[in-house]
Amino acid sequence: MNKVAENREAFAEGREPIVKYRKIGKSYGSVDVLSEIDLDLMPGEKVAVIGPSGSGKTTLARMLMTLERPTAGTIEVDGELLWHEKRQGKLVPASEKHLHRVRSKIGMVFQHFNLFPHMTIMRNVTEAPIHVQGMGKAEAIRMGLDVLEKVGLADKKDEYPARLSGGQKQRVAIARAVMMKPRVMLFDEATSALDPELVGEVLAVIKDLAAAGDMAMMLITHEMDFARDIADRVIFTDGGSIVEQGTPEDLFERPQSPRLQSFLSRFRQSWFMGGIPEASISAEKRG
Repeated sequence: MNKVAENREAFAEGREPIVKYRKIGKSYGSVDVLSEIDLDLMPGEKVAVIGPSGSGKTTLARMLMTLERPTAGTIEVDGELLWHEKRQGKLVPASEKHLHRVRSKIGMVFQHFNLFPHMTIMRNVTEAPIHVQGMGKAEAIRMGLDVLEKVGLADKKDEYPARLSGGQKQRVAIARAVMMKPRVMLFDEATSALDPELVGEVLAVIKDLAAAGDMAMMLITHEMDFARDIADRVIFTDGGSIVEQGTPEDLFERPQSPRLQSFLSRFRQSWFMGGIPEASISAEKRG
């Protein structure tokens, strides 16, 4: 039994989700970006979120990382409300202290690397564990070496970001996020800012991380081959709603909704073991 199959069996055991979105909405004035989103992410589950630009997929991750505040609904992380607290039996907006504590369970890797240019690679990955989590410097350096080794950059520990390629910088950003030992890791189009020849090295690191660790992952991605290969579940968003979700095989080989069929038909036949479904081709021609 492969790792993905093992994970799917584990998700069926009735464990509590590590993340719960309930009736989540996000609006900018009269424009609804997300509407009535219900979504669970199970411990250890790898979920890929795909969809056209403007479909709301990145907003899902940014709200979980507390970079965007929902205008409706609640989010729970590991059994605790994220954006709210209960006081005297009522839900009230969370304090900064509460947000900081619950957010510490979440890590995020952005499109752009956001490394500190004046710090060495080792300092970039150890700064937060030392100053935020109170980890001892010696322990942080030992852990930093181990994590940098796993992303193939232990030999760059004394270099500065300016001397690294884009792919190397993104691998450092991944190492920095891993150093915080999050329960949930978010990847927001982690390869979109890279030159095409550097994409593979970053995807390989994420794939290794997914196979080796038990943290849940939400991957906002336009890399369809990668989503199919790494995910336990794929979610397709459009117009601020979850249109369809299921196993990679179900979504990529047997899409049910005309909108997903049309979306997938824009990509290459190499995704599919048996080629693009006829319905997808027809939907694209009609669109």
